[in-house]
Amino acid sequence: MSVNSIGAYAAQTAATAAATAAAQASSSGGSAGPPQISQADFLSLIIAQLKSQDPTRPADPNQFVNEFATLSEVSGINGMNSSMASLSSSMQASQLLSGTSLIGRHVLASATTASLAAGGTVSGAVQAPAGATGVTIQVSDASGHLVKTFQVSPQSSGLTDFTWDGTTSSGAAAPAGTYTFAAAAVTGSSQTSLAPYLQSTVDSVTIDPSTQTLSLNTSSGPLSLGNVVQVN
Repeated sequence: MSVNSIGAYAAQTAATAAATAAAQASSSGGSAGPPQISQADFLSLIIAQLKSQDPTRPADPNQFVNEFATLSEVSGINGMNSSMASLSSSMQASQLLSGTSLIGRHVLASATTASLAAGGTVSGAVQAPAGATGVTIQVSDASGHLVKTFQVSPQSSGLTDFTWDGTTSSGAAAPAGTYTFAAAAVTGSSQTSLAPYLQSTVDSVTIDPSTQTLSLNTSSGPLSLGNVVQVN
């Protein structure tokens, strides 16, 4: 078979493959897609072109340059995909390893609910605005009933810490369970609602396989690592 160019050889190969596929599809009653050319097939086409070209009319050198450039581009893309997959796996393993160092630690994150253990306490913090003269903390039970209200002095800068001692307004110990916290800053005669940060203990960590994000499984429920503002 005389082949003067890679295009002619590819066309003949594709025609033969298409005829074979059509015959197979006819006998099986199915349908077949267009033939696929692998990297090895591409190299075979190049070699066939070199062997079959007319010595008196050799192929244009620019054509070979373009053909090898195409091959290099395809190989580069395949290599990049492989490298990206390897990098993703490495980052996931590194993230999980870093997350395990938080197990057993206390983390402070934006939240409105926290779990109270029998005889325990709940700690948190707020960001008081400048000029605030006081911070009021309200604790409610799972039914929405107000359990206790107490005040703390705001810090001049940074977070203002607070701790609920686990007792009700009457001084009795509150039962173990989930409680809701609300905070407000007192400035003169007005009050401004604040978003509380509550402390919880990290029990385990989980990586979402679809988003590759790290989630902390805490004593108060799942928590995104991005919401953590302090680790104790």
